[in-house]
Amino acid sequence: MDRDEIARRARELLNKALGPDATFRPHQLEAIMALAADRRRVLLVQRTGWGKSAVYFFATRLLRDQGSGPTILISPLLALMRNQMQMADRLGVSAATINSSNRDAWETVIADLKADRIDLLLVSPERFNNREFLDDVLPELAGKTGMLVVDEVHCISDWGHDFRPDYRRVGRLLDRMPSGIPVLGATATANDRVMEDVVAQLGGGIEAFRGDLGREGLALHAFDIPAPSQRLAWLAQALPDLQGSGIVYCLTVADTVRVANWLRQRGIDAVAYSGNTEADEREHIEADLLDNRVKVVVATSALGMGFDKPNLSFVIHFQAPGSPIGYYQQVGRAGRALPKSVGVLLRGREDSDIQDYFIRNAFPPQSLAEKVIAHLEEQARPLRLNEIMATVNLRRSRLEQMLKILEVEGVVERIGSGYRRTLKRWTYPTERVEGVTAARKREQEVMQAYATTSGCLMEFLGRELDDPNAAPCGICMNCSGSRISVQPDRELVVDAVEFLRRQPIPIEPRRNWPLGLVEPSGRIPEDLRLENGRALCRLGDGGWSDLVRAGKYEDGAFAEELVDAAVRLIREWAPTPAPAWITYVPSLTRETLVADLAAGLGRRLGLPVQAVVQKVSQNSPQKEMQNSAQQYRNVADCFRVVGPVSAEPVLLVDDLFDSRWTLTVVGAALRQAGSGLVFPFALAAAVGT
Repeated sequence: MDRDEIARRARELLNKALGPDATFRPHQLEAIMALAADRRRVLLVQRTGWGKSAVYFFATRLLRDQGSGPTILISPLLALMRNQMQMADRLGVSAATINSSNRDAWETVIADLKADRIDLLLVSPERFNNREFLDDVLPELAGKTGMLVVDEVHCISDWGHDFRPDYRRVGRLLDRMPSGIPVLGATATANDRVMEDVVAQLGGGIEAFRGDLGREGLALHAFDIPAPSQRLAWLAQALPDLQGSGIVYCLTVADTVRVANWLRQRGIDAVAYSGNTEADEREHIEADLLDNRVKVVVATSALGMGFDKPNLSFVIHFQAPGSPIGYYQQVGRAGRALPKSVGVLLRGREDSDIQDYFIRNAFPPQSLAEKVIAHLEEQARPLRLNEIMATVNLRRSRLEQMLKILEVEGVVERIGSGYRRTLKRWTYPTERVEGVTAARKREQEVMQAYATTSGCLMEFLGRELDDPNAAPCGICMNCSGSRISVQPDRELVVDAVEFLRRQPIPIEPRRNWPLGLVEPSGRIPEDLRLENGRALCRLGDGGWSDLVRAGKYEDGAFAEELVDAAVRLIREWAPTPAPAWITYVPSLTRETLVADLAAGLGRRLGLPVQAVVQKVSQNSPQKEMQNSAQQYRNVADCFRVVGPVSAEPVLLVDDLFDSRWTLTVVGAALRQAGSGLVFPFALAAAVGT
């Protein structure tokens, strides 16, 4: 087909899909022609809902009609793949996927590829590190791929808000593809710096189509509401008045559960959604939201890229994301096909602490990274993660992330379940790490400025995304002067405080010793294991947390109100068989703090308190230890049990718990000394906020 015929055929496909009066949006046909007629490399930076997927589906159909091979579409999330599969079917494109959840279907998909029955194959970037995929699927594709599409291409850049190391494999994949195949990178969230990084990864000669990122009809609001209880009350008031269904975004998994539980308690149909939600349940929740069977989904960023509900009425943020790009990506899910929709940002006092945590953990410190490399170099065989963690103070998720980056860069290689150092030279990327960290800090400051600006909120976001067409929207709270009320009802706030204070935290017993550190290694014997325990709250949860912090770090003693609350919880919990006595975890730095807490509990519960646990050596704070091996080793020899120990069940008291290894070690020592069942209790969990 010549260019005129390709353009005519593209319009036919559009009219067939959307009706005889449908027309392409600015840049859509140009991008399709660049791919299907000119076989160019294209970068699309267009707002959410603009129709980026239509570009690659139409281009795929046109290329296939010209005899090209199938398109490979790299997509980051299963949810996004599901939506893309449905859309491909509607547009007459035969699509299939190979991912971690459909291993049983791989053989059929490979057979269909060989028979040329598939127009488009969706894969995640992680597939390009899977040996089965590399051996069984990629050879079938590499020599005859008709087009490569990288969706959410901003993930390729560590300057972006959602960097994923596996996206770095795309450049290596391009080297295996036929020369001259068209390539498309698509995103709605890329500023100039991210675009430069994307171009560097995909190669030169890219034609960029960048559109206006403003969203007509999306009315933005932003408010400072410091206390979680006030924001819960605001949600309970505001949501019933908002038409349709929507999303409330939270920064943490724990908050999604708290907020959803609160809303259900207030009669609002709400459900929590996060990376911890089972895959089947995620699909069920997504379907319910798509069909308006649920009023609100309370979600982390796991419900972001890949969820497409054109008539989503509102997006509310319970806390502020760390960057304007990330915020735009999430709030932009609202109102794609509605004349009016609402986006509300509620800034809380805990936001900066959570964001700082994410920034600190984005890159491992140079000393630890170099220690991992050196440790691998010293070994003649591949090392498993547990073996590395026994030597290096990194939590498992951070170590996996670092090893993935090093593997993508060719510095380490994976052999079975272990990792081995390669011969490639490596130096810590200090300049880049410092640059990205500084950029994250600036983005954090920008989000603070967003909530306090007197100018147009949509224009503010557009300028931060380097949109050359950023202009006042006319409908945000600053442009229109029309603001949603931010004064939550006082009685609702009181109820929210009480709700937060009635959210006890389970202390689940550890069942296994760290691998290789305890002989015999493996499971903790049942007769040395803790029973299920309870904590009164979680630091930062807006309930009892402030009183716990004040007592531990400022006053040197816990308030009577806090001790009374602990007694109520223990009575409601009613561990069985009931503890007949109390002991506690001692401290060498705050000698009376937990002892006085235990004494107060003993008086109110009518139980004797026995100081049978001694701390015999000082250790580093457990919060500084990043994995189980380090946490166990940090406390293993610090405690001993002295004096006669009652054989009755015992309540083991501490103020804060973090890794549970202190409670586990002390509990095992009590059982070895002859105590009965050990039930742990703490005022607060110091993790998982």
